[in-house]
Amino acid sequence: MDELLKLAADAGHEVSLAEAALEDDAPAAAREALDRAADALAALRARWPSMTTPERGVIGPAAAAVRQRLDAAAARVPARRTLSEGGAEADPEQDLAPDT
Repeated sequence: MDELLKLAADAGHEVSLAEAALEDDAPAAAREALDRAADALAALRARWPSMTTPERGVIGPAAAAVRQRLDAAAARVPARRTLSEGGAEADPEQDLAPDT
């Protein structure tokens, strides 16, 4: 049970780091922390079938709360923007002879 609680706590800590990064206007750091939180929750999901009923009773609600915070923080992360490819712009001075 201790290892399961540690995974849940790690996920919650990563979400807290993401929330702080968003407050500091650092969306890249927030994305990384959210990815780590999602990985910890995925590890808990993978272990769910082997958990006992009492373990599920503790871990399930804790993980659900972390997941809600993760989703709320992820919704605050701005979308990534990429530069579009455009054609070369013509420079009208390019074909002029240099001034002497």
